[in-house]
Amino acid sequence: MDYYSLSDSAIEIEIGARLKALRLRRNITQKDLAEATGLSVTAIKGIEAGGGTLSTLIAVLRELRALDQLQHFIPEITVSPLQLARSKGVKRQRASGKRGKREGDDDW
Repeated sequence: MDYYSLSDSAIEIEIGARLKALRLRRNITQKDLAEATGLSVTAIKGIEAGGGTLSTLIAVLRELRALDQLQHFIPEITVSPLQLARSKGVKRQRASGKRGKREGDDDW
């Protein structure tokens, strides 16, 4: 699936549909999932419809035993040995942004 061709709301709906499919594969009702996570049935319905919060997502993934899928979602970023040597062992704390003046910056 080409996620870049989808709108943000379409991606949210896709994630919700996948969560619902996982819940159904595990044969868990929305009510049972809500009780197990300490969330409301409305929150479960909301995340399956493409809404919700990160904390709701984490609670649902935990109960569905799918937290390990987060490793595939956003893999851990590692620093190459060459970059580490160039930075003298100091891990980067912030982005420097683009240098120079950009077109349209005068408006601010």
